[in-house]
Amino acid sequence: MNLLEMVREAGVIGAGGAGFPTHAKLTSKSEYILLNGAECEPLLRVDQQLMELFPDEIIKGFEAVAKFVEARKAIIGIKGKHKKVISILRERIEVLKVGDFVEVKELPDIYPAGDEQVLVYELTGRVVPEAGIPIQVGCIVVNSETALNIYHASRGEAVTEKYITVAGDIPNSLTVKVAIGTPIIDVLKLSGIENFDNYAVIDGGPMMGPVMSSIDGYITKKNKGFVILKKDHFLIRRKSMNIEQAKRVNRASCEQCRMCTDMCPRYLIGHDIQPHKMMRALNYKLEDIEGQKSAQLCCQCNLCELFSCPAGLYPKAANLYFKGKLAEKNIRYKPVKSEFTASKNREYRLVPSKRLIVRLGLRDFDKSAPMTEVAIKPELIHIATRQHVGAPAAAVVSVGDHVELGQLIGKIPEDSLGAAIHASISGTVVESENDFIAIRRD
Repeated sequence: MNLLEMVREAGVIGAGGAGFPTHAKLTSKSEYILLNGAECEPLLRVDQQLMELFPDEIIKGFEAVAKFVEARKAIIGIKGKHKKVISILRERIEVLKVGDFVEVKELPDIYPAGDEQVLVYELTGRVVPEAGIPIQVGCIVVNSETALNIYHASRGEAVTEKYITVAGDIPNSLTVKVAIGTPIIDVLKLSGIENFDNYAVIDGGPMMGPVMSSIDGYITKKNKGFVILKKDHFLIRRKSMNIEQAKRVNRASCEQCRMCTDMCPRYLIGHDIQPHKMMRALNYKLEDIEGQKSAQLCCQCNLCELFSCPAGLYPKAANLYFKGKLAEKNIRYKPVKSEFTASKNREYRLVPSKRLIVRLGLRDFDKSAPMTEVAIKPELIHIATRQHVGAPAAAVVSVGDHVELGQLIGKIPEDSLGAAIHASISGTVVESENDFIAIRRD
């Protein structure tokens, strides 16, 4: 098998949270391949530690995929503040004798440095077209954990484990490796909290992650971290606002200052995303469909709502509202130009991570979350058939079947975008429908 087939068979997907099947990216040739090690969401600590603990494996996986897509340059993007990790990576690049091909470039400590399109601009100076993807400017982007999984795939090992940071207003902040399908509550309890009645949990980072309506779910390949905060924390109250409530607040207070637009990361690289116009359309019930289409360019980084707006309003909610309306009518944004230039004011409008953390009320919780070995061995695990972009995996096992760790249990449906899933423990299949394959441990 070639690398694409090995990655496909191993069920590798984007581990940074998006969950796009990695093998689909390898069907195109590319000039650059970029490793996203920015991890720009506050409090999350997975990628920086993986690059420190497994530099050789990540570099080898990254180099392998770079050569497969015939890239002329492979660039690792990591924030300059991670000096120890940068030193390790550069040393190992030289030891592995790939320095003429792989290099490390330092990123500013800003949010959202890890946004795929911001990363492309920072590392190459190229701007991905509106509503486009990096390959349109000769780039492929993979996450650092994804590169690690590519290395394992090249050795015939499927994706059966996930690295997770648990952080927030908790006694123990830590990063752990757990089996996919592990009950989320088992991971959350590693924080030192047993009773979550007075807490809310954000699935992912504090900027883009939603507040979980229930903590009874199971770990998937897309999970990156959990931020645990008291229910009365500012961030939880902000994120718990539904779109109808947000619309009422927006109508009452928006003064059209356009700060949401002027500080939007996608607007600053030259895209025609203008949230203040969506606020205007919402507040005055304007029906200009053509003007509403730019809402589809929103990457939902949430900077407008949680940092930029001086009145604490909800511009992202306005974007999402119009996105939904347009989707119902099957209307899509179509770019009117092919070349884009970053704003000359961009360098003055970048948001430092430390300043953002203070604004979010997270300064006291911005601490290390060291990689910790834990022994979570649930008797029963539930592996979702849809934990990636595309069609759900089709079960290839039945109730009563015995499976071994790493065995294929769900394949990609014919002629579909998707990802395979594998048993993360050895045991007996006790359920194979209702969107999960459940396995009872031997």
